[in-house]
Amino acid sequence: MSTHTARTALQDRPVPVQAKLAAAWTSFMFLYIYVDYLALYKPGFLDELLAGTVHEFDTGPTFVALALTLIAVPSLMILLSMALPARANRTINLVVATLYIPVTVFNAAGESWSYAVFYGLSIGLELLLLAFILRCAWTWPRTPAPSRPGLVDPERSQIPMER
Repeated sequence: MSTHTARTALQDRPVPVQAKLAAAWTSFMFLYIYVDYLALYKPGFLDELLAGTVHEFDTGPTFVALALTLIAVPSLMILLSMALPARANRTINLVVATLYIPVTVFNAAGESWSYAVFYGLSIGLELLLLAFILRCAWTWPRTPAPSRPGLVDPERSQIPMER
């Protein structure tokens, strides 16, 4: 019995930080988009939208450009989390996730208490994902710097020193 269990045991392989970040930004985007989509079902929301307002803001060119920017940044973070070098990746994830905390909380501004559960759950989940992103980026594993240059890469060509 123990031989069968050992043979079929699942193995956890380490997941690269970049993949964790990209997955978290993807989850964040799904929530972000679906919260906006589900808000369309609130009574009166479509009437306000057709009248040209959202949360008392006019839905003119400035509003839609800002809305696109708010969606584009986390969308691009999915790609950037996989493509940027580690140092830049860590920095941009820390900055963007930090900036999106107040943006996420602001989504509840002006909402009625009757939708407190909806907004509490959605904002709570988005904040958890942002906290996960911040934690992953903050605790990004570091490679210790070698104490001697010869230890960096044995295949690296050595420049002879003149005496």
